Amino acid sequence: MTTKKAPKKSQGRSKKAKAFLDELIAEPFTLGLLLRSLRLAEEETLEEFAGRLAISRSHLLDIEKGRKAVSPARASQFAEALGHSKKQFVELAIQDLLEREGVPGKVSVDVA
Repeated sequence: MTTKKAPKKSQGRSKKAKAFLDELIAEPFTLGLLLRSLRLAEEETLEEFAGRLAISRSHLLDIEKGRKAVSPARASQFAEALGHSKKQFVELAIQDLLEREGVPGKVSVDVA
């Protein structure tokens, strides 16, 4: 009898979840999409959610719609303000910046 070795939980689940979401929503999973999803899940208005992030309603809308990019430092601040993973927010921010510049590849970072 053989036993399968389980993938690392943190990496295996995260990659599978991201791939599932990309397929489900038929568009790349961006930081803006993550923020929008969190805002809707928490049933907050643009104004309420923007207040938690210490940005304007219009700036949040521009981020959600992909019209504005977020720096890795700002993404880290957003994650902290919302009580979420800095790693995920920073990775998405960098991935968004690379895609805007047409640089292919996948981003993975370690955040202290």
